[in-house]
Amino acid sequence: MQRVLFSMPGAALNARCQRGFTLIELLVALVLMAVMAALSWRGFDAMQRNQTNLARHSQEVLSLQNGLAQWTADLEAIETQPGQSSMDWDGRALRLLRRGSQSAGEGLYVVAWAQGQRAQGSVWLRWSSPPLTNRAQMLAAWSQAALWAQNPGEAERLREVIIAPMTSWQIVYFRGGAWTNPLSSADQVSATPVTPAALGKVTSDAGMDAPKQEGAAGGGNGLIGTLIGGVPGAIAPPAQAQTKTKTEALPDGVRLVLTLPDGGAVSGTLTRDWSRAGLGGS
Repeated sequence: MQRVLFSMPGAALNARCQRGFTLIELLVALVLMAVMAALSWRGFDAMQRNQTNLARHSQEVLSLQNGLAQWTADLEAIETQPGQSSMDWDGRALRLLRRGSQSAGEGLYVVAWAQGQRAQGSVWLRWSSPPLTNRAQMLAAWSQAALWAQNPGEAERLREVIIAPMTSWQIVYFRGGAWTNPLSSADQVSATPVTPAALGKVTSDAGMDAPKQEGAAGGGNGLIGTLIGGVPGAIAPPAQAQTKTKTEALPDGVRLVLTLPDGGAVSGTLTRDWSRAGLGGS
């Protein structure tokens, strides 16, 4: 008797399933997975770098905005004193004498703005003195501000704040109805005649009274000198009445021109105008 064998499709399928994948199929799958992982990592890395750059740009813009706001606040708070410049531009730094913003008895401050080289490169800087309560402190801080702008030491740098990267800057005064060079001699005028009492006392709402020397000639109530550099016993010579002092008259307006480097959040030339109260401006 002849035996007839029938093919079983289900059995053949089961045999193929049990056989598994070939080595070539596994290699192709691994290559595809590696390519997908590489593409995913590159996309994640690009996203992280974009977020980092966005955060850095936002910080640069915020720092520049805060610096410009502080610049305006310093100019708005300028305080005048007999025989003392309230604003001075020497071609390197702009020094200002300003009142405090917290309370009437806070004292005065000397602030300075300059360009300097730091670890970040060329940057815009602001320096501020501690609160000043007498004339000797004010004169010392005025000199220290100039020293900081020219050749700062560690002590001077402790009181500076880095505002923003800057390539160069320029200051222009508005006076006599036109924008002029601040270093022009036309800005030097005679100050109000200064009396001995005025030279020995800072007349401000901040209450900056210099120490008085009792028992002086002429009744014992006059101020014959002030402490020099805050050192007790170092007394300045008495001033002569009606002494003429050369000071820099306040301009009607100040123009700030900043040149910002390429590649930053803000680049190019930025101009900021300020005018004294009652004169209008931007």
